[in-house]
Amino acid sequence: MTVYAYTRVSTARQASEGESLDVQQRQISGYALMHGLTVDETVIEEGVSGSVPVSDRPAGATLFAKLKAGDVVIAAKLDRLFRSALDALQVVDDLRSKGVKLHLIDLGGDIAGNGLSKLFFTIASAFAEAERDRIRERISQVKADQRERGRFLGGARPFGYQIAADGELVEDATEQRTIAKMRALRDDGLSLRAIAEALAEDGISLSHVAVKKVLERSSGGETTAPEQTVTAAQAPLGSRW
Repeated sequence: MTVYAYTRVSTARQASEGESLDVQQRQISGYALMHGLTVDETVIEEGVSGSVPVSDRPAGATLFAKLKAGDVVIAAKLDRLFRSALDALQVVDDLRSKGVKLHLIDLGGDIAGNGLSKLFFTIASAFAEAERDRIRERISQVKADQRERGRFLGGARPFGYQIAADGELVEDATEQRTIAKMRALRDDGLSLRAIAEALAEDGISLSHVAVKKVLERSSGGETTAPEQTVTAAQAPLGSRW
């Protein structure tokens, strides 16, 4: 069994001047002494933000790679190790599966192997779920904002538009004329296949499925919805679309 003390400071200045590192080390030493443990190695994470997952930190990655069953990790506070409840939930679950004990002094002790673990996981799971919901909401809001501003959201380029350097969709004059012709042919009662055949005579290769999607998009005013994007997979082999 190896006992590791993990300490972290967020800035290089804190690391060089010893701010909080010394306090964390004293807290861990006192805790270890009270619980009959001897710290074998102290891991110091210098100038690394808490927003970085522990597995991606230089010292943290090295530490977690060598942990084995029976080992103990002691940290002064939850936020010294984890960036979020979701991160904590995933890491602690991994440590439990490896048989590694994790002691967080601010939470009262071993959260991976004693009575505190059930309480911790219940609370952390609730916060992690709330965190996932917030992430989904933020992504949805960003996409909605980008869509309203006419920005390209990824995937295949919509027929009739080019993608500017800043990600904005800009109308392609030639392809817009093709779309106008497609609408006119449709208004004349031509089927989707007939429209595709008419375009082929002009050297424009679009499948009838692609024609349908372009017409639906142009009539609805949407330009960036993924389900309305013409993809290469929907066009005949060897064609542009």
